[in-house]
Amino acid sequence: MAINLQKGQRENLDAPKFTVGLGWDTNSSSTGEGFDLDASIFILGENGKLVADDYFVFYNNKKSPDEAVIHTGDNLTGEGSGDDEQIKVDLTKINAAAKEICIVVTIHEAETRRQNFGQVRNSFIRIVDEQNNELVKYELDEDFSIETAVEFGRIYNRSGQWKFEAVGMGMKGGLQDYLNKYN
Repeated sequence: MAINLQKGQRENLDAPKFTVGLGWDTNSSSTGEGFDLDASIFILGENGKLVADDYFVFYNNKKSPDEAVIHTGDNLTGEGSGDDEQIKVDLTKINAAAKEICIVVTIHEAETRRQNFGQVRNSFIRIVDEQNNELVKYELDEDFSIETAVEFGRIYNRSGQWKFEAVGMGMKGGLQDYLNKYN
């Protein structure tokens, strides 16, 4: 049975292999442009920085070097039900230096298209095990009317135990801002 988390809540992850699913719908936009939301993963070390540059996993770098994190592809529209983008995680393969996996969603070309997360609805992050059983789910219910990027959640290691935390922190900026933060 899935545990529905609130912002800031944490839960142990007992499955070493799982899929992180992200989903969203968009309101009809007055900008006339389509929405392209992008999921990205930052694999961080003890210092809160990327383990190495290629431990930034996104639509142009779909695998971490240790193959512990694999992005399954970019959904350009978010249409349909269920997960819009998925990231497969195998903690048995993860680099020993990795202590945190940060999950971020940004709006592609948000400034040019005049888009923000206030125009996005039904946003969620969920983790399912290999049998597709939902372990945890966090529905983003805040109104991010100026934010163009959101850190949905993080998976982190404390004393050998991997946990998930529902973060839900928005930022006015884009992918480059997160790269600057974590690099």
